[in-house]
Amino acid sequence: MDDLIQRISTNVGIDPATATKAVGMILAFLLQEGPKDKVHEMMKAIPGSDAMVSAQGDTGGGMLGNLMGNGIMGLGSKLMSLGLGMGEISGVAKETMAYARENGQGDAVDDVVASIPGLSQFV
Repeated sequence: MDDLIQRISTNVGIDPATATKAVGMILAFLLQEGPKDKVHEMMKAIPGSDAMVSAQGDTGGGMLGNLMGNGIMGLGSKLMSLGLGMGEISGVAKETMAYARENGQGDAVDDVVASIPGLSQFV
């Protein structure tokens, strides 16, 4: 996980704590919206990803989820609440997916991206 977070921090220009939260939010979203088996397969390429997702708590509902919306737009709102702009959000998503691809999970990444409407424009 440290490699991915350092890579995001360097390439996207955000601090490691924010990068960790953003990756956790993205992975939690993928688990909620995508095929769980493929997302879990993809997450094998990211050591510590389960802990990052767990740190996000319940991402699918509650008052905050309802206020921010669900789906890709809800994820964008949650990531913006971390202080990230659209370019940074896209950068985090692209670096996360690239890291998983480079670590042997390219097919799983492609399946996950194809299964979620609108996701491909961000990764």
